[in-house]
Amino acid sequence: MREIISTSKAPAAVGAYSQAVKHDGVIYVSGQLPIIPATGEMSTGSMTEQTTIIMNNLQEIALAGGSDLSRALKITIFLTDMSDFGEVNEAYGKFFEKDPPARCCFGVSALPKGSSIEIDAIIG
Repeated sequence: MREIISTSKAPAAVGAYSQAVKHDGVIYVSGQLPIIPATGEMSTGSMTEQTTIIMNNLQEIALAGGSDLSRALKITIFLTDMSDFGEVNEAYGKFFEKDPPARCCFGVSALPKGSSIEIDAIIG
């Protein structure tokens, strides 16, 4: 059965997509930008700050789906500048100090709203 996951503790979907969909106990979280839920504004701070905001948003969506980020199976990171990888990787790693999930990181030419980073997740 397919269940739509939504929480006000993470940025609302701004298009024809859901924050997440849960199917057979697995949560598929849409790509998240570094949007601060309380204000709806996108962070333009350091890549550490932007990564932390996104990871916290992913955690809130996971919690709304009855799981948490520690149960992540796969994470995908999209960066418009691969020279940011080291800083992003360091901030990201703080969320997975034990048994990190599988992960991909892609360099892309552009992201929605002019963002420098987007991260999605598959969570058990």
